[in-house]
Amino acid sequence: MNNTTLILGCGDVGTLLGQQLIAQGQRVIGVRRHPEKLEGSGIEPLAMNLDDDEAVAALPDADIVIYILSADRFEESAYESAYYQGLDRVLTTFEARAEPPKQVIFVSSTSVYGQCDGETVTEDSVIVPTGFAGKWLHKAESRLWQSSIPGTSVRFSGIYGPGRERLINQVQEGRVAPATPPMYSNRIHRDDCAGVLVFLIEKALAGDTLDPVYLGSDQEAAPIHDVMMWLSRALGIEPSNTIQSPLRRRASKRCDSTRLQMAGYTFMFPTFREGYRDVLREAGLPCRVD
Repeated sequence: MNNTTLILGCGDVGTLLGQQLIAQGQRVIGVRRHPEKLEGSGIEPLAMNLDDDEAVAALPDADIVIYILSADRFEESAYESAYYQGLDRVLTTFEARAEPPKQVIFVSSTSVYGQCDGETVTEDSVIVPTGFAGKWLHKAESRLWQSSIPGTSVRFSGIYGPGRERLINQVQEGRVAPATPPMYSNRIHRDDCAGVLVFLIEKALAGDTLDPVYLGSDQEAAPIHDVMMWLSRALGIEPSNTIQSPLRRRASKRCDSTRLQMAGYTFMFPTFREGYRDVLREAGLPCRVD
């Protein structure tokens, strides 16, 4: 029988992931509050609010569970509900099953790190979140690792790609972040997010033991000034207005995804240059740099 993957929070990244798994012959069930958005994707839609205990208890069995929810607002209660309480409810349900999933993969974030002075961070770095987002994500990770079901957390850095063009819009307005002090930024293309998850799912189904956590970020942490200046040259725009860095000071760090690469993952977009060339092309915008 085909393997079944259950994607909880099947939005942009989840839909792309699901379509790639379907192309491999898997059965994919996508859970979201508005499942009509999955029409035409090939993913089996399932309407559900994961705040509902009875609904979660009725979730279908699956070989792989991907938990990729997003909080519906930037408030602590929303993060606690979406990440910690929601994941706890899902894990409790599947832990009681006679045939639990082979693997649960929780999509987390590099906001769990509190480093802010350009330090390099890895999966083994000290976790001291400075905000409520990182706090509740890390609490959810801890709940996952305590489960009887094999669990892996994937900490993605800033996701960009088609439809995620905030930085491009700022550059088009002639804005650029200051060069000093250098504020390091980290990112991963949406397609690599899906690619990383496909890669880990394949390993889990092959019987490989996954590490408890992987840092999902491309191969070059770069000062946000450098990224915006590259985009300015690509678009043929002369910056006219220096702005405060889009990054909060606490976010200046350099994410190292060596563990993921050593496991065998190859990035489709290894740096922001390849990634933003793709985004510009998809948006029908010029790219005047090689």
